[in-house]
Amino acid sequence: MVNAGDMNGSGNLMDFLDEPFPDVGTYEDFHTIDWLREKSRDTDRHRKITNKSKESIWEFIKSLLDAWSGWVVMLLIGLLAGTLAGVIDLAVDWMTDLKEGVCLSAFWYSHEQCCWTSNETTFDDRDKCPQWQKWSELLVNQSEGASAYILNYFLYILWALLFAFLAVSLVRVFAPYACGSGIPEIKTILSGFIIRGYLGKWTLLIKTVTLVLVVSSGLSLGKEGPLVHVACCCGNFFSSLFSKYSKNEGKRREVLSAAAAAGVSVAFGAPIGGVLFSLEEVSYYFPLKTLWRSFFAALVAAFTLRSINPFGNSRLVLFYVEYHTPWYMAELFPFILLGVFGGLWGTLFIRCNIEWCRRRKTTRLGKYPVLEVIAVTAITAIIAYPNPYTRRSTSELISELFNDCGALESSQLCDYINDPNMTRPVDDIPDRPAGFGVYTAMWQLALALIFKIIITIFTFGMKIPSGLFIPSMAVGAIAGRIVGIGVEQLAYHHHDWIIFRNWCRPGADCVTPGLYAMVGAAACLGGVTRMTVSLVVIMFELTGGLEYIVPLMAAAVTSKWVADAFGKEGIYEAHIHLNGYPFLDVKDEFTHRTLATDVMRPRRGEPPLSVLSQDSMTVEDVETLIKETDYNGFPVVVSKDSERLIGFAQRRELILAIKNARQRQDGVVSNSIVYFTEDPPELPANSPHPLKLRRILNLSPFTVTDHTPMETVVDIFRKLGLRQCLVTRSGRLLGIITKKDVLRHMAQMANQDPESIMFN
Repeated sequence: MVNAGDMNGSGNLMDFLDEPFPDVGTYEDFHTIDWLREKSRDTDRHRKITNKSKESIWEFIKSLLDAWSGWVVMLLIGLLAGTLAGVIDLAVDWMTDLKEGVCLSAFWYSHEQCCWTSNETTFDDRDKCPQWQKWSELLVNQSEGASAYILNYFLYILWALLFAFLAVSLVRVFAPYACGSGIPEIKTILSGFIIRGYLGKWTLLIKTVTLVLVVSSGLSLGKEGPLVHVACCCGNFFSSLFSKYSKNEGKRREVLSAAAAAGVSVAFGAPIGGVLFSLEEVSYYFPLKTLWRSFFAALVAAFTLRSINPFGNSRLVLFYVEYHTPWYMAELFPFILLGVFGGLWGTLFIRCNIEWCRRRKTTRLGKYPVLEVIAVTAITAIIAYPNPYTRRSTSELISELFNDCGALESSQLCDYINDPNMTRPVDDIPDRPAGFGVYTAMWQLALALIFKIIITIFTFGMKIPSGLFIPSMAVGAIAGRIVGIGVEQLAYHHHDWIIFRNWCRPGADCVTPGLYAMVGAAACLGGVTRMTVSLVVIMFELTGGLEYIVPLMAAAVTSKWVADAFGKEGIYEAHIHLNGYPFLDVKDEFTHRTLATDVMRPRRGEPPLSVLSQDSMTVEDVETLIKETDYNGFPVVVSKDSERLIGFAQRRELILAIKNARQRQDGVVSNSIVYFTEDPPELPANSPHPLKLRRILNLSPFTVTDHTPMETVVDIFRKLGLRQCLVTRSGRLLGIITKKDVLRHMAQMANQDPESIMFN
């Protein structure tokens, strides 16, 4: 027997794996990353750069560039996300108006821009100008009458169908991942799951284009959720340019967390709200460094959007408002009632939408996505056109509902009966009796509320980009405005009642219906998504008034309590479970008294665990084991008799290592011995070269004993982001628990179908 290290001086050859080779450390599609391994690799990389930086000025400069690369990526994400959001806003504004008419002086102008540039526009008729013509005026030279109305109605539906058809066709042909809101998938990706192509360049391009089309079509959906997906695509693109992020999936996810913050920042013009949204709702791992970088990315994105100024009002969103009247303690009761409504609406929406989406997945309906989009668009356009509150874009509707009625407002909602002797400043108009326009608006809004509640259930989840923030806010804003007008009229006509006597004297401006609309919007959005802190901050940034934080907090907390009473899941978690993504929610509690031995595999009656021995298997044995099984990795033991654990080897890295060894190392054949020890085993003199694979062996795999409570195991998987955990007793290997096993066990304990967890 001779030592293999002495054969033909080939000891150096056998250690060829001490140099990294291509693709090692990467993961396959639909697999979970190993957070501990990624963290360890980044620490090693950083240590190497720090040591090298002392060798020369050039290495020192490279270390500075590496340190600054994170901030550069954030700057680029902010600039691109802000630019795309501005372009989307401008395009949506133009294409929404295109359904009703066209600007003759410049066809690329929206209705508002067209009349801005006109010298013939008067203040009273600021929406009317000769340059802007409705389709009936342009085609048959009629602006009034039944034939003009029918022609405009028909063209409105035609444009809506064209936009929707284009959107669903582009998604279907070029980027199937561009559909939906994207937030459930972003949450899953940030928890460590790999979905290749979900944040790719094609997805970014198609999602941006189709987002404009679907919002312009008038469907009951918003652009805010998809903007988070768009920003994360930007983050993924820029992180691939820097090896620090492209070669480390853990670091890449820090960038994506910051990108999500930039997405919400441009969606709502709320940089701080965006950071809190990423922290509260989306991110799985959010270190302090990511908090600072998220703040910077959100700031740059908001600044870029402000520079583009898509709405021409120097604001980042269409529905920015300022109120001048304080709220009173007695108003907390209707605010809390709106919170209850928001919680009930959230529960109703989640249950109905999930049931409809499940039906779509399990029946023939799912085979005809284009037909479904066309049908829903046609129904939406036919019902929406006759009602002025559903005909306009949802953002414009929310803007009008949030608005306070000033002296210059021409909206139907501000058609109050004025006192001819009134001489007050324009921003402090006293409460007045409602006129005919207000009562007309009330029943139109009531119809709009019913329509929005029903149609949104069927719209969210179709094969087009679809956000949920705006439709949820619209439902709440309509309900809130109706309640606000009701309270206002009650206070005006019954100011001598005990609840109004102390704070609402005749001739005073007591109640702001727009504030009720805003509180209702926050309540409904909170009921659907279960956001609290970030939601209140987003709404506060929209109004720019600290004074209204208490009503918003009261409504948000009430809506969460009410919705949680019926089920703990928000809409995004519900869609994650529906799609079977392997997502371990930090908010879920595991209270069952099971042990690791109850969950580990192999179970009683199953074949024994597939393992590798440290120095007695050939290359052919390893390749056969890989071919016959589909496991993601294999425990390495001293021998199959002792089963003493040495470490863990990943399937992908074994395949790559053997493939590279066959190409680069002479003498490696099928009957070469594979060894994972530091020193090669003693072999007969005529044996082929052994293959050393110690470099790919994880020598410190996470282990638990067979009597560890599952509550602890679940906590370990959540907090450390493990892929798998080995179960031992006195150092002897008994079995393995994967993330999928944990999720299946949790589903089983909750009386759900454990097979619904589809991915590895």
